[in-house]
Amino acid sequence: MEIYQLRTFVTVAQQGHLTQAAELLHLSQPAVTAQIKALEEEFGVALFERYPGGVQLTEAGKLILPDAQQILAQARSLLYRAKALQNEPKGKVRIGTIGVPGRLKLGPWLAQLRESYPLLTVQTTHGISVGVLNEVRKKMLDAGFYLGRNPYQNVNTVPLSEIGFCVALPPTMAHLQDADWKTLGSALWLGLSQFTSLADISQELWRSQNIAPKLVGEFDEEATLLELIKSGVGIAILAERTAHRYAADGSIVLWRNGEVATRALLQFIYSSDREKDPMIDMLIKALRTTWQEESACLIQ
Repeated sequence: MEIYQLRTFVTVAQQGHLTQAAELLHLSQPAVTAQIKALEEEFGVALFERYPGGVQLTEAGKLILPDAQQILAQARSLLYRAKALQNEPKGKVRIGTIGVPGRLKLGPWLAQLRESYPLLTVQTTHGISVGVLNEVRKKMLDAGFYLGRNPYQNVNTVPLSEIGFCVALPPTMAHLQDADWKTLGSALWLGLSQFTSLADISQELWRSQNIAPKLVGEFDEEATLLELIKSGVGIAILAERTAHRYAADGSIVLWRNGEVATRALLQFIYSSDREKDPMIDMLIKALRTTWQEESACLIQ
């Protein structure tokens, strides 16, 4: 059974005449007759009764006609959809992500991209801020997320939000929760890998408070820092929402009841060479739509 055979069947049923149907279909009458005969053989039932003035549907033909019309409608819909996709943006983009996906609104953003550009394929690579920044700068990634100050002129940024950071203490250091900076500076802090933006953020904080803490180890993930704080290894800064979530169950203690000690800008980054790239423009438009919608939901 072919689509063109069903189209012929429906046309003959509507016209009630083989010759008129052939004219509409731009076929010869023998070709129309052959297609109807092929369908009847495949279905195993007669579809039309012939009489001197034309043809009319048999009872079996009447039952089959609605299904045939539905199939043709679906085929037309499929064709229109395929033609519409001819002009849809297509391709694969590589995005560097950092930290917690929820903080980036990654799910809503990718859903927005999928809805707006169905032929666009996104590949995410999770890393740490400085690593993502360098890979975007070297064009190993098309774009990504970065937390902190961007030192490169050849990397463009789209500001998304400002993230507050709190000083998180182990429960064993709860006596320091109201301490001044000089006292905090004499306590043990968790060291941070140079490849994470938290290292720069922490160092800027220490410089601003004129302290130089003794560091324990070198770590590169917020989840690792959290576990080490819980275990009493040392102090570190954590993103405000994360800090308050874990302080609520008593697994960590927050300095000055969770006062924000410093802030850093969360940004979307891409190579400045691609400023006019339609693909980057699509990513940014969907990103802005997502962040605006999420903010509106929070306000409501």
